[in-house]
Amino acid sequence: MPDVTAAAREIFGWPALREGQTEAIEALVEGRDAIVVLPTGAGKSAVYQLAGFLRGGLTVVVSPLIALQNDQVAQLAATPSAPRGAVLNSTLGERATEELWEDLRAGAIQLLLLAPEQLAKDEVVAGLAQTGVGLFAVDEAHCVASWGHDFRPDYLRLAGVRARLGSPPIVALTATGAEPVRAEIAERLQLREPAVVVRGVDRPNIDLTVRRASAAEEKRAEVLELVAGAAGCGLLYTATRREAEEYAAELTGRGRRARVYHAGLSKADREETHRAFLEDGIDVVVATNAFGMGIDKPDVRFVVHASVPDSLDSYYQEIGRAGRDGEAASATLFYRPEDLGIRKYFVARSVDEGRLAAAYRRISRSDGAVPTKALAAELAVAPRTATHLVNLLAEGGVVRVGRRGAVVAASVSASEAAARAAEASERRERIEQSRLEVMRRYAETRDCRRRAVLRYFGEELREPCGNCDTCRAGTAAEAAPSEEGLPFPTGSAVVHVEWGPGAVSAVEGDRLTVFFEEQGYKTLALDTVIENGLLSRAG
Repeated sequence: MPDVTAAAREIFGWPALREGQTEAIEALVEGRDAIVVLPTGAGKSAVYQLAGFLRGGLTVVVSPLIALQNDQVAQLAATPSAPRGAVLNSTLGERATEELWEDLRAGAIQLLLLAPEQLAKDEVVAGLAQTGVGLFAVDEAHCVASWGHDFRPDYLRLAGVRARLGSPPIVALTATGAEPVRAEIAERLQLREPAVVVRGVDRPNIDLTVRRASAAEEKRAEVLELVAGAAGCGLLYTATRREAEEYAAELTGRGRRARVYHAGLSKADREETHRAFLEDGIDVVVATNAFGMGIDKPDVRFVVHASVPDSLDSYYQEIGRAGRDGEAASATLFYRPEDLGIRKYFVARSVDEGRLAAAYRRISRSDGAVPTKALAAELAVAPRTATHLVNLLAEGGVVRVGRRGAVVAASVSASEAAARAAEASERRERIEQSRLEVMRRYAETRDCRRRAVLRYFGEELREPCGNCDTCRAGTAAEAAPSEEGLPFPTGSAVVHVEWGPGAVSAVEGDRLTVFFEEQGYKTLALDTVIENGLLSRAG
């Protein structure tokens, strides 16, 4: 094993590595796969940069945002002894692309960043395979989890791409990922007994507060008052595009430089808002969850949520954009139990078994892969609907989606295919509803909020944090009870007599929160579990 710390100092000029980095790098250098969960700003890119250098060959980095790709290449260029980096994306002209491939074939580039869409092209994957890939890095890896908050179907082909590149080790990196998300990352990327490194989820400089309101208008007035009077720049997240536009207009009327951001705007408008925010041209971005990755602005002083997000994963990712400079910041969630209704509506899944059967019949009749556009035209549906049908069939295990389109994965009747897809959809809805229930419990807890968040992500905080509203109110328990001697401690694999395999995600006094593969999160009374023999330790 090379001296990782010495290499970090000599090659990249880093005086020391941060917690978790060395463990992840050593695993990758040994040829192991790895899942790395580190907070934004904690050096996730350093993991694959140094591990790739020590392994040799080309390091291929899947990164979803062009702006982030360019930033990394610029940082490498500013370090004379660091490996040479380059980007391959849609902004390159034909001549620049040809020169890039010449440099790759000559071995002049050691680290290549590209978007997952590039790996849908046969010629790109074939060209990379000829260069000798030593490490395959998947940044923002929560995008591969279909219940992750930024799910991208393009990430689903990456396991197949890895095989075509000669099966180099994979490192999957994210800033947030509870155990179920990590498990799906491992499954969908087909990782081989990966090293799992989870460090530093806690952001103690962010004050956590939940404000309850009894009426919608009362909540709206309080949101506007808080954001209009907040010092510094920040983010206001809303549940719908309409709300985002309305809040932005009212904040502008109150003298704040506010702009709206959501998926319904043009790409140019979204990019302009992003740029203006990073360059201090506006005070507040009012956004749906479309405003996310790539917000590397250190001095965000507040993040406000006008309604509950769909999960604690989403919430913690979004508030993590505050206080990256280490200075005090705040995260405020406005909560009305009635607002959960709109989230339940969003996660509810409609299933048209007739269309599912028709889609499967069309795919099964084809000699080759069926592109989504062709399927949409033949079924007389919108491309988005055709994509939804194919994804459901894929979740049901009856079709497989490749770079050319969908092909049959199981030879069954059309009605059986539709039934399997519907069953998979119902399972996913149960899981998403359970994640929303976890979010509700966070909003309503009287214990230390930071302790509740860290417990969800697999970390423990023994003493109250002192920097959340429940600690200030004096309702947080003085110390978390020890789990020593408990039959089902946090992290243990279990089997329920009815719901099957699962993992204990939290122990709170006499309650267990368990994530079941088929049901999602369930909260169980420990006494009842023991008395009725409902759980047993797996393995």
